[in-house]
Amino acid sequence: MTNQTSSTISIPVESVLKPIGQATGLPNQAYVDPSFVMKEREMVIGKTWAGVGFVSDLPKLGYVKPLSFLGLPLLITRSKDGQIHVFHNVCSHRGRILVEEEGEAGSLLRCPYHSWSYDLSGNLRSTPHIGGVNSHSVDGFDCADHGLKQVEHAVWMDVIFVNLSGDAQAFEDYIVPLAERWKIFLGDNGLIHLRSSQAQSKLTVEIQSNWKLAVENYCESYHLPFIHPDLNRYSRLEDHYHIMIEDRFGGQGSWAYNLSDDAGVNLPRFPEWPENKLKEAEYISFYPNVLLGLQADHVFVVIIEPKSESRSIEHLRVYYVGDEALGDVYEGCRESVLESWRVVFQEDVGAVEGMQQGRQSPGYGGGVFSPVMDNPTHHFHQWVANKLKVA
Repeated sequence: MTNQTSSTISIPVESVLKPIGQATGLPNQAYVDPSFVMKEREMVIGKTWAGVGFVSDLPKLGYVKPLSFLGLPLLITRSKDGQIHVFHNVCSHRGRILVEEEGEAGSLLRCPYHSWSYDLSGNLRSTPHIGGVNSHSVDGFDCADHGLKQVEHAVWMDVIFVNLSGDAQAFEDYIVPLAERWKIFLGDNGLIHLRSSQAQSKLTVEIQSNWKLAVENYCESYHLPFIHPDLNRYSRLEDHYHIMIEDRFGGQGSWAYNLSDDAGVNLPRFPEWPENKLKEAEYISFYPNVLLGLQADHVFVVIIEPKSESRSIEHLRVYYVGDEALGDVYEGCRESVLESWRVVFQEDVGAVEGMQQGRQSPGYGGGVFSPVMDNPTHHFHQWVANKLKVA
């Protein structure tokens, strides 16, 4: 680990910001330097809305889920009124980790060190012996001033997003360009139909690569004929188009999505989805670390969890349309959907890990872009570069 602090680390980004035909990609340091992880937390991921968890993973009122995100101990709670909260997972007294295991917490979170206790909305409720033996209060100390430190968060499409810096654009404004784009498929309230099947909805893929390489790979269809031969048989390279939405979302779409499973059974579809667009699907990266897949009969979401400069975990959830889609008659369809995405994401692992290994080479200096095929990937590189340029 280098001694540099995040504020002193800099990488050249000028060439990344050039037009695509003249640009190079981000340099190797952005993928292999452990110190750069902290720089990204401070200036890239931490300055915007990043995905850290799923609401459906907190199934009951009073449920809590601790996690580590980019080295920060965080805590997600579902309070008794059903609200989702995100806090720094440290006691306000001496900074001891407050919650170590997920599960149902009851009404209070009790610090294992000195037993200070908080409700699931983060309010400090009890300070045993703070004023001496059997004196549980002290002059000048107000519990209201010492609750858990909140992290700015928002919930959309079951994803819990956080803004670590607290100064990002309001989420309801930030999401507008994507929400407006998808109105043509979902109408105004299509997301209310999403349902999660615990048995056929979850997948985890670990990759030995930097998180950015997983995003870059997802953004483009250029690799489709070479990495996904089965998928390419019906959704060919020429069936795909590029998506770049303002400065924050990028990816690809397809005109050839296959609605039926192997037995020809169709899952229920979004009620507002136009009949003439049933074969369209869109695969959009919500920068920095959330991947979204929208089809007429299901949605998937992937949160990429950066574990280090060279290791990431992809957490995938699949959502179906309406309660009917969770019935026994569609069990085979759900299994088919989950398996198809398991194959696709697993096929990407070798490609992404191979790029990570290549970033160790002094013979690689960021590479170049196809001005025709790599536009979404360049769009993502520019998004990162602009964040770093501000730094």
